[in-house]
Amino acid sequence: MSRMTRGTQVPARWRLLACGLFLVASCSIAAAADAGIVDVHALPQLEGAVEDTSRPDPYRVEYRVPTPPVVTSQAVRKLLIAEGWVPYVLPLEEKNTTLKFKKGRQGLSVHFTQALGRPDQSVVYYTDDRIYGNVPFPDGASEIVFDGTRPFLGCIAPAALEATSEFYGREMAAIGWQKLTQETAARWTTSLDETVPNGFRAYYAHADSRETGFYQQKPVMLTLTRGDDGRTIVDIRVAPFALPGELKADSDAAGLPRPTFTKTSRGLGSASSNKREMSAAAMAELPAVLAFYHRELAARGWQEDGSAPLAPGDEVAIKISNTDEAGVLRLGRKYDFTMVSLTAQVKESALAARAKAKKEADEKFMKDAEAMAKQVIAADEARRKVQAAALSDAPLGALADSKTPVPLPETAEGVKFEGDGGHLEFSSTSSVKALTAFYRASLNPAGWKEQPSVINQPNMAVMEFSKGGKSISMTVMQMGPKVSVSASGSALVMAAAKPAPIPEVQAKSSEPLKPDTESPLPVPTQRSSTSLATTKLPGTDTPFRRELEASIPAPLNDVLAFYRTELSKLGWQEKADGAAVSAERAQIDFTSPQGPAVLKLGRARNETTVNLAQKNPDAAAKADIMPKAGQAKVMLGNIGPKEASLTINKQTVKIAAGAGGPQSPKGPMLDLPPGKYQYALRVPGRPARTDTLTVAAGDAWGLMVGPGGDVLPLQMY
Repeated sequence: MSRMTRGTQVPARWRLLACGLFLVASCSIAAAADAGIVDVHALPQLEGAVEDTSRPDPYRVEYRVPTPPVVTSQAVRKLLIAEGWVPYVLPLEEKNTTLKFKKGRQGLSVHFTQALGRPDQSVVYYTDDRIYGNVPFPDGASEIVFDGTRPFLGCIAPAALEATSEFYGREMAAIGWQKLTQETAARWTTSLDETVPNGFRAYYAHADSRETGFYQQKPVMLTLTRGDDGRTIVDIRVAPFALPGELKADSDAAGLPRPTFTKTSRGLGSASSNKREMSAAAMAELPAVLAFYHRELAARGWQEDGSAPLAPGDEVAIKISNTDEAGVLRLGRKYDFTMVSLTAQVKESALAARAKAKKEADEKFMKDAEAMAKQVIAADEARRKVQAAALSDAPLGALADSKTPVPLPETAEGVKFEGDGGHLEFSSTSSVKALTAFYRASLNPAGWKEQPSVINQPNMAVMEFSKGGKSISMTVMQMGPKVSVSASGSALVMAAAKPAPIPEVQAKSSEPLKPDTESPLPVPTQRSSTSLATTKLPGTDTPFRRELEASIPAPLNDVLAFYRTELSKLGWQEKADGAAVSAERAQIDFTSPQGPAVLKLGRARNETTVNLAQKNPDAAAKADIMPKAGQAKVMLGNIGPKEASLTINKQTVKIAAGAGGPQSPKGPMLDLPPGKYQYALRVPGRPARTDTLTVAAGDAWGLMVGPGGDVLPLQMY
């Protein structure tokens, strides 16, 4: 790709000149006001670029190009390097797809997304990236790692040690850095260690400067080391004497101590987990971090049990233990960070005690749940009997002037008839007995033949009628103080002209979507509805699966951008081949710190619907519900009083009463290939029930038989 001069797609030459002059005049204001901020509107764009000007922003540019993101990224990198921009990577973010550049004291961030519904196109974003601690890059430097907030610089200069030392002596002074001496460094330290084997070291300070943007800058240490190949290894970091010597405790991660001043941190598990891990990158010297853990671990009842074998990158490895757990603390150095890894594993003796306590808690939970269910069922039966007594058994006549294909009883209320779909609904104060008698008396003399049904109870009846190739299916059920009637079938279909559908126009959001900080999973504060479901075993804190559903009054594109931003903040990464995006729906597969996840967006009622599901394979494996590779697992339970049998995928499984409860915590389990399955449930004394279950590879579902003989499906993982 070649560089595109702005405006070349406009055919009129004088119009092009006018637009170009206008852009130069308007977009250079920000750059003139602050020389540390790049004028992103003046940067070169790729050939064929179409800029999005719907949301003007002096610090951000967005444009579309007709190439996929992988190709676009390489082309933009080449284009900006040709303009003098030097690429670098941030410490600990070597795999980040966002491109970082520096030119003088200006910084630039460039990231890419797939165009909405067009995998063959990309959207490019230029964003100003202010550098607060500017240090010079040697000409032709390679392997550049840089962070302009502290600052930190690591690179390899192509010149020899002497020439590189001369370069930094000159260029640091040009930026405003002042070399420290024993006298000028006295406010920070009483000794400057300038001894470096086969190298050179110096210390610098920078005064506050409104012009160059430096403010309360800590002194830095420049170290140059002669390489075996004649090149020079460059390292600039905050001077050790300017870093905190004593660290305080920040909030815990996975129930384990974490120091303040960390760039990144991560916790897996919790204080109640059998295994938990904490890792962090601390912005402090290793002795200070080690002293922090000596203090904090002792205060929490941990003891040190000697050294552990060193792993790659370790400088310190210590065995630790307390009454219930054993673990290892590992410390090492990377860039200017002290890398922390702290793991803890519950001892076998403690695991046995926890298992016993959990079993007792589970048994109590299931017994309490069973007792509560029986109370609810008994209360519901009593309520139904009282309500049924208030319903009328009096014979019914037909409602006059009815427009439906079948007669309506004179007590019909809230009638809803859909002729195009062949569906009829209404409620009535008459009893199930009176309503079924009305329809049999009305339809049988008209030649309709009724098919026998096993469901014919005082509170519910199902009737099937047929005549001349047409059919009607009716369900009459007591619902509280009234009876609900639902009918469907080909005999109820009445053709009607339908207006042509009007395509939905998704209006732009009136304001940017803001995250709800109280929600466990990201969701905007601007929403009309939301729900969060978690699946976990009784007595545990870690769910196997979390699922958030929401409806957001905003365009799908805005909601998608919101989730891409918020999920990336949580360490979620999009899978390279796991995105399908169009104007009406989107599905993106993620890898989160806890496990696989998927985001699904759709459109309904002029809003964007959200389904965000996250799985935790560690929790599922510990609970022994993890499906086999490429298959799904189905767990069966029965809290009813009688044995049940369930037939699925040509297999019939007996489910004992209480299976999945206190007497038998683990009910039967089945491994099924992905697909849609019809299943049939049979319970003695009750009609057979049939339904379908769709499972995908990696899913775990539970089918629980209730006291009434019905089945509750629940996705566990």
